[in-house]
Amino acid sequence: MDPFLVKAIQLILSLSLLIVLHELGHFIPAKIFKTRVEKFYLFFDVKFSLFKKKFGETTYGIGWLPLGGYVKIAGMIDESMDKEQMSKPPQPWEFRSKPAWQRLIIMLGGVTVNLVLGFLIYMMIMFVWGSAYVGPDEMPDGFAVIDDFKEYGFEDGDRILEVNGNEFQNSLDINKHLFMRDVQNITVLHQDGSEETIEVPEEIGTQMFEKGVMQPFVPIQSAVIDTVIAEHAASKAGLKKGDSIISLNDVEIGYWHEIAPASFENKEKTIEVIFERNGEIMSTEVTPDEDGYLGVGPASEIEIKRNKYGLSESISKGFDYGYWTLRDYVYQFKYVFTKKGATQLGGFGAIGGLFPDSWNWFGFWNTTALLSIILAFMNILPIPALDGGHVMFLLYEMVTGRKPNDKFMEIAQMAGFFLLIALVLYANGNDIYRWLFE
Repeated sequence: MDPFLVKAIQLILSLSLLIVLHELGHFIPAKIFKTRVEKFYLFFDVKFSLFKKKFGETTYGIGWLPLGGYVKIAGMIDESMDKEQMSKPPQPWEFRSKPAWQRLIIMLGGVTVNLVLGFLIYMMIMFVWGSAYVGPDEMPDGFAVIDDFKEYGFEDGDRILEVNGNEFQNSLDINKHLFMRDVQNITVLHQDGSEETIEVPEEIGTQMFEKGVMQPFVPIQSAVIDTVIAEHAASKAGLKKGDSIISLNDVEIGYWHEIAPASFENKEKTIEVIFERNGEIMSTEVTPDEDGYLGVGPASEIEIKRNKYGLSESISKGFDYGYWTLRDYVYQFKYVFTKKGATQLGGFGAIGGLFPDSWNWFGFWNTTALLSIILAFMNILPIPALDGGHVMFLLYEMVTGRKPNDKFMEIAQMAGFFLLIALVLYANGNDIYRWLFE
C-alpha cells in the first residue's frame, strides 16, 4: 500500500479515537449532572452531516470537516453561538443553571480523558513491547559529532556513558536530552579508551534550535543499504539491499551519516552514485526528491536491546514515560513563540508524518499516545473557544463570585474561534509551503 495512504488511514483512525473519547469526557459528566447534551459529533457538520441519528435528547453524527469534534451542551456559550437559546430564561437541565464546580468538571472532562488515555497507552506499550535501548556496548563505532560540538571536546567515535553523573541507558536519546532537558555535563568514552566528562553550555537546547542543529550526535554506521523504499529515488535508480555506497557525485562516502548531507545538497538534481554490489564496482544516476531524500535505510550494526516489564512495573514505567513526554512537549512549546519556531508549525501533514510509512501497531499506538497528550495540553490553554478558556472563566467566577456576562462570553468565544481558525490555516499553510518549495 502507498505510504501516503497508510499514514492517512492511521491519522484518521487515531484522530477519530482521540476526538470521540475527548468528547465523551465532556458528555459523561454532563449526563451525570443531568445536563442536556443536544449534539455529539465526530468532525464538524458545517451545513450538512455525513451521518446523524437521534437517540433520546441527543443527536449523534459524523461531520464532513475533519478539524475536530464537539458536543453541544444546552445553555452553554460555545462554537455554535446559539444566541436564541441563551436569550431564554435558564432551564434546570442547562449548563448555565448548574453549580460552578459541576460546570468545571464537565469542562475538564475532555482534557482529563486525553491525558489519562495517553498515560494508559504508554503503560500498555511498556507491557506489550517493553522499552528499547542502545547502550555504549551496543554502539561499537560510537557517534559522529558535528563540528560545533567538537569545540566542546567531543570527538567522532565517542560513546555516551553518563549524563549529569548518572548512567545513561539509551544513547540514542542524547539529542533529545540536550534539546529539552537540563544537561550540564556528559561523560564519554573516546576511541582511544580514555574517559572524559565534558561540560555543556547553559541553554544548549536554545542554541541548537537557533542554529538548526537538532542531531549533533549521529550513530556511525557503514554505508550499506538494508532497505530500499519502493517508488522512491533509490528504487527507481536500481539500487538494492546489500549495495555499499562508495561516492555521491565524486564525494567519497565512508559512513552512512555522510549520505544525507551529500544528497540534500543535490536535491532534485541528478547525481552519480558509485557503489559496490557482490564485489563489483557499479554506478547509476539518482535524483533525490525535494527533501533530498533517497528512500534508503542502513544495514545497522547497532544492537537494539529491550527491557521487558511485568504488569505492575509497566504501570510505573508507562507513567514515567508519559510524564516526561508531557514535560518535554511543554518545554519545547516555548519555541513556538520565536520567529523560527512559528515557521515550523505544522498542520495535518506534519501530524500525519509522525506515523510510520508501513502499518505496525507499535508505531500507531506510540504516536496516538503522543497526540493524546498534545491534545490535552493544547486544549487546556487559556484561549476562549478551547476548554482552557472556559475553565479560565469558571475559575474567575469561583474566585470572585461573579459570572462574566453573556455578551462578553460571546465576544470572547468568537475571538477565540477566529484565532484558532487562523492558527489552523497558518499551520496547514506551512505544510503546503514546505511541500511545494522545500
